Amino acid sequence: RDAEGNELGRIQQEGQSTLKKVLRFVGDVDQFLTHTLSIYDAADNKVLEVVRPRKVFKSKFEVKDGSGRVVGRIVQNNVFGKITFELQDTGSTKLGAIKAENWRAWDFAIVDAQDAEIGRIDKKFVGVAKSIFTTADNYVVDIQPSVSGDLRLMALGAALAVDTALKQDTRAF
Repeated sequence: RDAEGNELGRIQQEGQSTLKKVLRFVGDVDQFLTHTLSIYDAADNKVLEVVRPRKVFKSKFEVKDGSGRVVGRIVQNNVFGKITFELQDTGSTKLGAIKAENWRAWDFAIVDAQDAEIGRIDKKFVGVAKSIFTTADNYVVDIQPSVSGDLRLMALGAALAVDTALKQDTRAF
């Protein structure tokens, strides 16, 4: 949704078999499963796909554009302290980073390769009932209009990576 609440698109988890759904329902196994999340615009066109293979401690994500072209990777650097992720192109060259503001890892700065802030990911309170009965989170993703191309796609995928790596897995490893 945009700042006025208008729907811009949707995020959908894809590729979940019945067995995978059952495993997720009966146990805390998310970190041991591959996750594919796609972003669709309001016209139902796929804009982005983020894939996180199974992991033990640190996450690594592959980011693809809407046509399936790999644009880069998001690689988790650490599991303790202020969490950081590196944004890399397909040749593993650093394009930027995602940096937690504090140890709680709720708010993040997205920076380019020169460490200049190009965007933000801020977690918003979802309300008492929603926070007690669900694991749902709301994030505000703000990317500077001057950011374009693959770096813009990587910054958009950053919120999916942060939520999947740090909030979806029960133990946050």
